Amino acid sequence: MSRFSKPHEIVERALELSTADGCVVIADEESSANLRWAGNALTTNGVTRGRTLTVIATVDGARGTASGVVSRSAVTADDLEPLVRAAEAAARGAGPAEDAQPLVTGVPTSPDFTDAPAETGSDVFAEFAPALGDAFARARSGGRELYGFANHELTSTYLGTSTGLRLRHDQPTGKLELNAKSPDRTRSSWAGRSTRDFKDVDPAGLDAELAQRLRWAERRVALPAGRYETLLPPSAVADLLIYQLWSSAARDAAEGRTVFSAPGGGTRLGATLSGLPLTLSSDPYASGLEAAPFVIAHASGDSSSVFDNGLPLARTDWIRDGRLEHLTTTRHTAELTGQPVAPTIDNLVLEAGGERSLDEMVAATTGRGLLLTCMWYIREVDPATLLLTGLTRDGVYLVEDGEVVGEVNNFRFNESPVDLLSRATEAGRTEKTLPREWSDWFTRAAMPALRIPDFNMSSVSPGV
Repeated sequence: MSRFSKPHEIVERALELSTADGCVVIADEESSANLRWAGNALTTNGVTRGRTLTVIATVDGARGTASGVVSRSAVTADDLEPLVRAAEAAARGAGPAEDAQPLVTGVPTSPDFTDAPAETGSDVFAEFAPALGDAFARARSGGRELYGFANHELTSTYLGTSTGLRLRHDQPTGKLELNAKSPDRTRSSWAGRSTRDFKDVDPAGLDAELAQRLRWAERRVALPAGRYETLLPPSAVADLLIYQLWSSAARDAAEGRTVFSAPGGGTRLGATLSGLPLTLSSDPYASGLEAAPFVIAHASGDSSSVFDNGLPLARTDWIRDGRLEHLTTTRHTAELTGQPVAPTIDNLVLEAGGERSLDEMVAATTGRGLLLTCMWYIREVDPATLLLTGLTRDGVYLVEDGEVVGEVNNFRFNESPVDLLSRATEAGRTEKTLPREWSDWFTRAAMPALRIPDFNMSSVSPGV
């Protein structure tokens, strides 16, 4: 076995090899386990392991500090020196980095920094798999077919710097996506769940939920495009607000390029975005949604900086009681804009004090309205208003006088999440949810359902 085979040893050795003025090394030890199924039967399963090493070299010059970043997979001890030298060469060949800051110091060492990486495996499905098999049997007897997958990843990140930081974070990420279809494929329904360990996922409950939606879809109602009172479930709310978070860089707003730019200059910080007492926050210690408590930046961008690696994170309220409270900043953009340092955090929670479940919000609907399942193919139309377009999918249901009476056609929508918050008339109970569109990048969210009195279904879509 190589002398430098353990992640913390690789980090230490890479730092020893560095001749740059500053160095950050990030070792990501990754493992994953998955199950896939179709037509009420498992089709594949597997377990994978991997390692990625990122070296960030900084070089001080007469005109400022430059950075070079190189990442490679499956790194061995023999690969270390070429990797470090490549990062140093990239730094020396680059111009001064606009986001240059002194590397972070003074953060206590993680007590488990030298421990072996955490790993997932097929045993994460020990309770889930038998329950899934029972769901297959119920679906088969009920005349429906289940399709989908379950995936669990565990990443142990080791971060070391030439300024003495030695930090470690273990991040479990689990998600389940489940589709139920009628045998003739004319009806389809979807449900998804985010989880840390699959112990809180109930296949029987999900199957019952999907079976009810397939029954709703037995009656079809054609509706034209237009504005409808619409109930957005937590998954759809998450997809919209995650995009809003990704679009909330303070620098972009200060430069007049986003929906958070103020007319005449500056930003809209302090502006009221909703008449409801909505609080949108990120917290690395949020129960069930725990995320890295320090910055892990493999590259610099609009909302991240490699110079901020290791910077401690704490709860940040982006919106508090309906007012815009923070925009995302690095240390560099905080200096540029005069705003507090507020890096992005890998979770998002919307709370408004609501107590009703989605079913209870349906029952409270008077007149005629729509209930969505989820959205997909979301794209930006206008950054100045954050106008988004996208499609509904896997079930839009007609609600009349508090009862679902059938399924309607799919729509293309055109809406801005910021504008939706200002028009929402009710927020339900906050619950953990899986954003469908962005689940490959963002899974840790808790949202309420929202009632929108005039959601813009801009055109009819033939999509499923």
